[in-house]
Amino acid sequence: MRLLILGGTQFLGRAVATHACAAGHDVTCAARGLAGPIAARARFVRVDRDTTDGLAPLAGQTFDAVVDVARHPGQVRRAVAALKRPGVHWSFVSTVSVYADNQTPGQRSDTAPLREPVAEDVEHSTDAIYGAAKVACEQAVGNDAFICRAGLIAGPEDPTGRFAYWPARIARGGEVLAPGSPDDAVQFIDVRDLAQWIVHAAETGLKGIYDGIGPIRTRGEFLAECAAALNPSCRFTWIDRAFLEAHDIRRWAGPRSLPMWLPLPDYAGFMTRDTSPAREAGLTARPVATTARDTRSWLRAGNGPVIGLTEDEETAVLAAWHAGRTS
Repeated sequence: MRLLILGGTQFLGRAVATHACAAGHDVTCAARGLAGPIAARARFVRVDRDTTDGLAPLAGQTFDAVVDVARHPGQVRRAVAALKRPGVHWSFVSTVSVYADNQTPGQRSDTAPLREPVAEDVEHSTDAIYGAAKVACEQAVGNDAFICRAGLIAGPEDPTGRFAYWPARIARGGEVLAPGSPDDAVQFIDVRDLAQWIVHAAETGLKGIYDGIGPIRTRGEFLAECAAALNPSCRFTWIDRAFLEAHDIRRWAGPRSLPMWLPLPDYAGFMTRDTSPAREAGLTARPVATTARDTRSWLRAGNGPVIGLTEDEETAVLAAWHAGRTS
């Protein structure tokens, strides 16, 4: 199969290229070439998707399948106009941030309401309009494609550092601040499992809209599996939302945050999506312990970021929690 990846130089795009090359496919990565190296055995073509003729270096070339991971509607519209043809399988990586309802658990991709798309004249996405921009991208791609709405993507080479916080923290051992309740749900997908499924979709001609996320786990199960793989001596102290927010502990990502934590019930639906259609269509998920160990190994090699609470910040919050319970 001749596979074109629009991107392919960072995280998911590179994982797709790596898996496709390992499977024996002829892989071309078309990008600016600024994010990082491409997979071994892939071919690189330099393009600029922000210009009208930025895909001209691909003119005259033919491909059996295209994978696009873009977040900017203008880039997606130009790619569709230049490259989408009958007989060419098209995969677009979207996001679960396209959904309008983050509160209702158990939603499915075929029935969940979407955000309103950004206006047609919006070229670029920002963090503030990310979900709405991806809706516009999906509409530009059309229904005759494989649209994968990815959830939190974890594993080696993750540039966000969100999942990486937990393997890094648990490997240090000791008392670990755990947010919310052990029964709270978490949901993510290893980048290598998602990449394998995207290549599988191209190989088999899979079309339709799916949520590309792993199974629902409880936070207690997730942290216990990470600890079993990295440092069984960890002791988890569970602290509720009200206390965390009172001490300026932030949600999901960024400085002074507990990554992968979202307050409930506000986000009860965000990490409880029904992904049975994706699993029936070939998506698999490796054990949490494998993702945790591999992410930790990558971090130890000095290659990746970790975001979230610093050691001093965590120590201060734990001390305040214990002081409040004994006063």
